[in-house]
Amino acid sequence: MNLPQRSLTTRLIHHDYQAPDGFVAPQPAVHKASTVIFPNVAAMRAREWKDKSGYTYGLHGTPTTFILEERLAELEGAAQCLLVPSGLAALSTVSLALLRSGDEVLLPDNAYGPNKALTQSLLSQFGVRHALYDPMDVADLARRIGPATRLVWLEAPGSVTLEFPDLIAQVRLCRERSVLCALDNTWGAGLAFAPFDLLGDGRLAVDVSAHALTKYPSGGGDVLMGSIVTRDAGLHLKLKLAHMHLGLGVGANDAEAILRALPSIGLRYRAHDRSARALARWLGEQPPIVQVLHPALAASPGHAHWRELCGGAHGGDGAAAGLFSVVIAAEHPQERIDAFCDALTLFQLGYSWGGPISLVVPYDIGSMRSVVPPHLAPGTVVRFSVGLEDVDDLRNDLAQALKVFA
Repeated sequence: MNLPQRSLTTRLIHHDYQAPDGFVAPQPAVHKASTVIFPNVAAMRAREWKDKSGYTYGLHGTPTTFILEERLAELEGAAQCLLVPSGLAALSTVSLALLRSGDEVLLPDNAYGPNKALTQSLLSQFGVRHALYDPMDVADLARRIGPATRLVWLEAPGSVTLEFPDLIAQVRLCRERSVLCALDNTWGAGLAFAPFDLLGDGRLAVDVSAHALTKYPSGGGDVLMGSIVTRDAGLHLKLKLAHMHLGLGVGANDAEAILRALPSIGLRYRAHDRSARALARWLGEQPPIVQVLHPALAASPGHAHWRELCGGAHGGDGAAAGLFSVVIAAEHPQERIDAFCDALTLFQLGYSWGGPISLVVPYDIGSMRSVVPPHLAPGTVVRFSVGLEDVDDLRNDLAQALKVFA
C-alpha cells in the first residue's frame, strides 16, 4: 500500500535513524523521558516497573537513574536504592511507607529538625504517635519501645550538637525488640562507617538508610536529592510502592550531576574532615569558646562510640565529616555572636553543608530540644560546615571575626 508523503514536521518527529550501539564514555548518558515507547502491546502489558527489568514511565526510572541508584547502593553497602527529590523527602517517604494510624515512631531528641516537625505535625494528623528518646542513653530508648512502636529513627551523630550515640547498641536493641530502625546517614555518607555492616562481620545492620544526596554525594551545593537504601527485598518493595503512590521522581540532569561527583566523594570527604578537625582544635583554644563539639575530639560527647564505629577508616585516623559546633560562653549576648558570624568573610551564612563553600549558622538549642543536654556547656551554639578552601585562610577568617569578643 502506497502511503501519502508525510509532512516535514511529521518526518522530524518520527525520524527512523537510531545511533549505533557501542558508544562508551566515562560518564553515563543522560536519559530524559516522561513517556517510554513500547515496541508492541504485548511488551507494554508485560513490562514490570517494580524490579528494574524494563522501562515503563519516566517517573519509575531511566537508565541514568538506575545507574545512580546502583552506585549509591554500593556506596552504603546495600542492595536496593530509591531516589527522591530531597533528603527530607527520603525521611518522610520512609515514615509514610512504614507507619499507619495507631503506630508509634521514636526519634532521638537531637534528630534533624524537619524530621521531628514532620512527625509532630503531618504524621500526628494521620494518627501516628511519637516520642523522643535520649540518644546518649540506650536504656532510655529501651524503656520507650512499646507494643505500638513500629519504627525507631537513628542519627549518628545528632543534628547541630553532634553527639555520637552507641549506634551498635541501639541497632542491636531494635533487633531484639523486632522493631524496624532507619538511620539518617547523611553525615556518614557511606564513608565514615558501614550502616549495613556495623560489626564488620555482616551480622548487624540498620533496616533503612536515608541520605541527603544534597550534601557530600553532590558536593557542589547546587543539587537537591535524597536516597533510601535497603537490603531487604520485601522492605524495599513496601518503600517503592509508597514512592510510586507519592509520585516522587528526580531530574535527569540532577542525577547526572551526582554521577559526575561520586568518583571524588572519598577525596572530598577526607579533605573536609582534615580541615574541620584542624579548625575545631584551634577554636578550642580561643577564649570565647567554652566547648567544641566534634565526634573525633576526645572531649566531645560520644567520642568513644565514634572511635568504635568510625575509628578504623581513613588509615586508622577515623572518619568524620566536615561539621563541628562550638559553644560560645554565656556571658556574650546574642548580638555579639551575630556580629561574629556577620564578620566572617569566607564562612557564609547558609543552611546545608557538604559543598565547597564554608558555612556558619548560630542556633538556639533551647528551642530545638525537649531538654537541653546536660553535657552541653552554658552558652550559644554555633555550627560550622567546613568547605574546601585553604585551611589557613579559614583560620585567618575566624581569627579576625573573633576580635568582636575582645
